[in-house]
Amino acid sequence: MIHVLISTIFIAACYKWGDWKRWRTYYPTILFFMVGDLLYNVLFYDYPMWMFHDGPIPLFHYDVIISLLHMFTRYPATVILYLSLFPAGKVKGIVWGLTWIGVYSLIEVFDLYIGSISHHNGWSLWWSVFFNISIFLMLKIHHHKPLLAWGLSLMWTLLLWNMLDIPVSILK
Repeated sequence: MIHVLISTIFIAACYKWGDWKRWRTYYPTILFFMVGDLLYNVLFYDYPMWMFHDGPIPLFHYDVIISLLHMFTRYPATVILYLSLFPAGKVKGIVWGLTWIGVYSLIEVFDLYIGSISHHNGWSLWWSVFFNISIFLMLKIHHHKPLLAWGLSLMWTLLLWNMLDIPVSILK
């Protein structure tokens, strides 16, 4: 239930403050965000770094359903809000990025506290914060230079793979 509530808040915020009328401008970056999560869900199905759970009020019983909910609600709203309201100026841009990293990280702290997410296979809250930093950097880069973002994301994925010592045998 908490996943639906937070997704609803994201959608409402996007409707109120985001440039949702120009969603087509942000569509490629929305897909980039969704494809990244989809790849994670496929590649790490049998070796998850994190898993979503119902939390205190059960509504969804499967991690993949909750992941799809995030992909089709939170991610589009996040991209539209993040990019359409991105401020001019280096310092303001950094503060804006840090704000979003903080929002995503605080949501995860809350989710951990209520049991709607769990970490596995060496993942931790600190890895999530580090990962959130990369997400918001990549979203901004992708919006302006998509091929660069894909290349950097591939390198980031390989780096994480090695740092977390993930066995290649998980690939089928």
